[in-house]
Amino acid sequence: MSFPVLDLDLAGIRGRVTPNFRLDTVTWFRVGGLAQMLFQPADEADLQLFLQQLPAEVPVLVIGVGSNLLVRDGGIPGVVIRLSAKGFGGMERLSGDRIRVGTALPDKRVAAFALDEGLAGFAFYHGIPGAIGGALRMNAGANGGETRERLVEVTALDRSGTRHVLSNADMGFTYRHTDAAEDLIFTEAIYQGEPANRGVIEAAMAEVEAHRERAQPIREKTGGSTFKNPPGHSAWKLVDGAGCRGLKIGGAQVSEMHCNFLINTGDATAHDLELLGETVRARVLAASGVRLDWEIKRLGLPGAGGAVEPFLGA
Repeated sequence: MSFPVLDLDLAGIRGRVTPNFRLDTVTWFRVGGLAQMLFQPADEADLQLFLQQLPAEVPVLVIGVGSNLLVRDGGIPGVVIRLSAKGFGGMERLSGDRIRVGTALPDKRVAAFALDEGLAGFAFYHGIPGAIGGALRMNAGANGGETRERLVEVTALDRSGTRHVLSNADMGFTYRHTDAAEDLIFTEAIYQGEPANRGVIEAAMAEVEAHRERAQPIREKTGGSTFKNPPGHSAWKLVDGAGCRGLKIGGAQVSEMHCNFLINTGDATAHDLELLGETVRARVLAASGVRLDWEIKRLGLPGAGGAVEPFLGA
């Protein structure tokens, strides 16, 4: 079902505006409803003007490349903002072994740029299928590295279009979390690298790639790691121990290869995937007493299947 078209003041806006945009075309799960309006700003100045002109009552959500995201079947009301690589994909070597990157850049591109610049500390990004904006929002990490270990500062715009520069300390990083205000839209980041031999960096990146190939269902329609690791536990071991490896609901399945991944086997709905996730959470809670938290971001309104109750009401 489509949304009413938003009547907005777009004077001076240079970016692309698309009413009732199909979000299943950009999410890695290939599911989800419509965005009432998708806005792809031309650059930071264009985004700033758009936010300044946007009525305060219109909701705003930001998405990246759609890798760690589950959009519900009822879609997302208001404006969905998606930064483009053209406007927010710059990379620059700075003095002091630092690099400045746009937040629309895929994490892998940043790892590759650091390699070309002879800077170590970014190999873990080679194994994360997202963009820098999401990495900042989630303190993304893999293979023993995390975003907070390399970040110097972030530039962001708030809901009113005011520009902010946040230090690493301002971000309040913890495991897969930042305390930065939810309305902030990150536009660029500065990272600190360490000079290293190219061969050393390549070896670290090759190890990350080999791990992904060996352990993760990277060729499936998936959203990456589904649940956060609880303190003292591995999420996949808890899921496996609860007998959920390979569990199916509709077109959604827990991966046989790595059971902290959910898969769209071809005809899943967002409802199937969320119901499967909550079924897994309920079974893990019953089996181990541990309450798994979602790592995948779930956004939007429920569709015809209705809302899925957390832990199925357990």
